[in-house]
Amino acid sequence: MKKVVSCILSVFLLALTLAAPAQAAVTVEDNGYDWERFQGQDITLNVYNWGLYISDGSDGGMDINKEFEELTGIKVNYTTYDTNESMYAKIKSGGADYDVVVPSDYMIGKMIKEGLLAELDFSNIPNMSLIGSQYKGRDYDPNDAYCVPYTWGVVGLIYNTTMVNGEIDSWDALWDPAYKGNVLMFNNSRDAFAIASKKLGLSLNPSSAEEIQQAAEELKKQKSVVQAYVMDEIFDKMEGGEAALAPYYAGDAIIMMDENPDLAFAIPKEGTNYFVDAMCVPATSTHKEAAEMYINFMCETEVALANCEFIGYSTPQVEAEALLPDELKNSPIMYPSQEVLANTETFNVLPDELNKAMDEAWSNVKSYDEGGSAWLIPTLLAVAVGLIVIILWRKSVKKKRNDY
Repeated sequence: MKKVVSCILSVFLLALTLAAPAQAAVTVEDNGYDWERFQGQDITLNVYNWGLYISDGSDGGMDINKEFEELTGIKVNYTTYDTNESMYAKIKSGGADYDVVVPSDYMIGKMIKEGLLAELDFSNIPNMSLIGSQYKGRDYDPNDAYCVPYTWGVVGLIYNTTMVNGEIDSWDALWDPAYKGNVLMFNNSRDAFAIASKKLGLSLNPSSAEEIQQAAEELKKQKSVVQAYVMDEIFDKMEGGEAALAPYYAGDAIIMMDENPDLAFAIPKEGTNYFVDAMCVPATSTHKEAAEMYINFMCETEVALANCEFIGYSTPQVEAEALLPDELKNSPIMYPSQEVLANTETFNVLPDELNKAMDEAWSNVKSYDEGGSAWLIPTLLAVAVGLIVIILWRKSVKKKRNDY
């Protein structure tokens, strides 16, 4: 019986699929670019991107990777990561062969410095001309040799209006005992230390190990109110009303707010991080020209527009920005005012000694007071030592009695 039902269901789903209108193919610029030059060469690109960071057709819109495959004949093997640091570790280890990665600004600078990225041939990426000038010539890649901007945005606070007291406008809220057990925090060191630094009135780019330690101590103070350290897990938790507030990226906040109307977003008054994520080709890529074609495709106006509308992040592609619907174009979350942007900082590439200091401090923060019991380990050790002393003393007394 189950097989019969399964068969009927399969036929029904097939009929629905056949009846559904086909997604129109993307229209690319007719500028003489040869999109078909790799047809029949059985090339597969390994693309490594952030989670939930590309239009995949799940909302009825454009399935970007599928459109690229149909246009070029190049297959796309698409995998995701949740932090710059995990992506970097994978590339640095040499344990995987990737052709396109999408790091954030400071990580791009670090990877350039360590020779992990290839210089791009922009004759294969003419759509770089569609990227706004304000996103070019940044400190991490001053000559625009290694990357093509993909998205940009700011970090802020997303909060559940039914679970907090009034409007939230300060990083202090993430330390408020009133929200104990309902606070989520970034599970990556650079973002976490940046927030603690801003709370202390410091730059999010530390200039000394002492500043890093100050931020670390502030993060330790926060642990008693933190429910969990998260990255992509934040979507389920905030959309499902499982936490009151969390810091996160503006684009993702828009997605969560669409799913849960009780959510709101604020950019803290102390200032925050302004970031640019960009597409790069690892130095080890064996399909560099095809990878550059993929990057060029991502900068096509229709593609960049579909991406922006789906993932909620701001686009650096000027034609796509102009075509955004008014509710996105005028969104203070996607496109903050110049006054707000003036109170932001971009992550700089830190010297090796400060990176090491931050890594060590982050390990200490994560291990400190694990589960809200900083006193537990030393207390257990003291008890254990006390028991050993008592046992040895009793054995000594017993031995003396036996000697009599």
